[in-house]
Amino acid sequence: MFEQLNSLPADPLLGLIEKVRNDSRAEKVDLGVGIYKNGEGLTPVLDCVKVAEQTILASEDSKAYVGPSGNAIFNTAMRKLVFGEHSNTLGDRLVGFQMPGGCGALRVLAETLVISKPACTVWVSDPTWVNHVPLLCSAGIELKTYPYYDFEHSSLRFTDMLQSLEQASGGDVVLLHGCCHNPSGADLSKQQWDQVVELCQRKALVPFIDMAYQGFGDGIDDDAYGVRLAASKLPELLVAVSCSKNFGLYRERVGAAFVLAEHQSVAAKVDSHMKSITRGMYSMPPSHGASIVATILSSQSATQNWTHELHDMRSRISSLRVQLSEGLRNATGSSRFDFIEHQKGMFSFLGIDQAQVSALARDYGIYMADSSRINLAGLNANNMAYCVDALAQSSLA
Repeated sequence: MFEQLNSLPADPLLGLIEKVRNDSRAEKVDLGVGIYKNGEGLTPVLDCVKVAEQTILASEDSKAYVGPSGNAIFNTAMRKLVFGEHSNTLGDRLVGFQMPGGCGALRVLAETLVISKPACTVWVSDPTWVNHVPLLCSAGIELKTYPYYDFEHSSLRFTDMLQSLEQASGGDVVLLHGCCHNPSGADLSKQQWDQVVELCQRKALVPFIDMAYQGFGDGIDDDAYGVRLAASKLPELLVAVSCSKNFGLYRERVGAAFVLAEHQSVAAKVDSHMKSITRGMYSMPPSHGASIVATILSSQSATQNWTHELHDMRSRISSLRVQLSEGLRNATGSSRFDFIEHQKGMFSFLGIDQAQVSALARDYGIYMADSSRINLAGLNANNMAYCVDALAQSSLA
């Protein structure tokens, strides 16, 4: 049956894991796969997560299914975390489901769009997270792109973005990054969010906001500005949320999907279809990761501990941006890399070509995506000077 299959190429980013693993040099540096790392180069289990797991272990009395919508306490807590003070005013117009990670949320929401509008068109930023395309296209969605990032000047193409979206038709969906744009690190300002939401309102476009990094940019509330603004102004909205980064729960695969409908009666229909979709895909979501988040967010002291740990991660990334930007400015005598300091989250494009990227891997053991997108969390006190020197040499070559 399977003999006729051809092997597919490895995912470029995931293939970096193997390349780094096979490099025997002690000074090698992994700036590729997008996971948070601490100053020791490890992806730690947060202290608040360890405490929550102990609580769950001591109190859990069943392994029964949690139901297609998932953990109800988790869903309520995530609703408040994402939508803030608007969570109460949205009432029964807002449908929330626990999901197997942000990827699961994106795919289920894509399937919901296709059922609602078979000829659905989703506009995605150029560039966007590489997995957006297969996740959405596998559901049968037609994609169009809007300009977002200027590679030459390392800045937003906001005017071009608005002009492009003016060509969208009523009922089209616009995929937006809630914060910490992956892969560029260039975020919309609050004033720009205001303009995007106004455009969606005027042209009857539906925002589909992927918020995978809430708390990694400017803070929990500031990072949710676009989501909360859209929820307060628009009749319809989709939001995919990941708990992988801000709770450090990568392997637990926990996230949430929200759909805001214009009326409660419509939301009830959406709820029924999402239950049917999840039943046909994975039946029930896993419990453990959602139980951890629910336990943390249900306790004031645990939530405070979590926000402190999240603050430390955010501050570390911001500090790395400053250190790298200043180091490259001093090493090159140029302001070419100053943009790094002002972007948000873990990612930035260095703006070097693929030949330079390959040379960095070959000559220095510094690995990144071919696009020159780096994960700044891979930098630390032990490798910063080494990377600065190598990057400076490469950029001046």
